[in-house]
Amino acid sequence: MIESAEYIDANGRNSYARWFNRLNDQASARVSEALFRMEQGNFSNAKSVGGGVFEYRIDFGPGYRIYFGREGDVLIILLGGSTKRRQQWDIETARQLWREYKRRKR
Repeated sequence: MIESAEYIDANGRNSYARWFNRLNDQASARVSEALFRMEQGNFSNAKSVGGGVFEYRIDFGPGYRIYFGREGDVLIILLGGSTKRRQQWDIETARQLWREYKRRKR
C-alpha cells in the first residue's frame, strides 16, 4: 500500500483540503475512491503534467482532477484538485506547490 499525505504550504494552507471540503457528497465519494485506488498502486487514470506533478482524472460530473507529486514508490503528496474548467490554472498552482515542497524538504 502507498501512503498519501496532503501538502501544507509555508503559510499553513492546505490546497487539497480546501478543494475537497467544498465538494458535494457524490463528488467527495468519487474523489475518495480515486485516492484509495492510487494508494493501492492503481495509476491508470494518471498522467504527468510536467514539473514532477501528475494529474489523476476522474470521469464524473465536470471532470474532477487530483494533482499530486510522488516520493519514490512510497508516498503521494496531494497538492490540490479541480475540474476540467480550471485545469490549466490549477496545474500551474500544483507545479508551484511541488517546487515549494521540494525546496522545503531539503
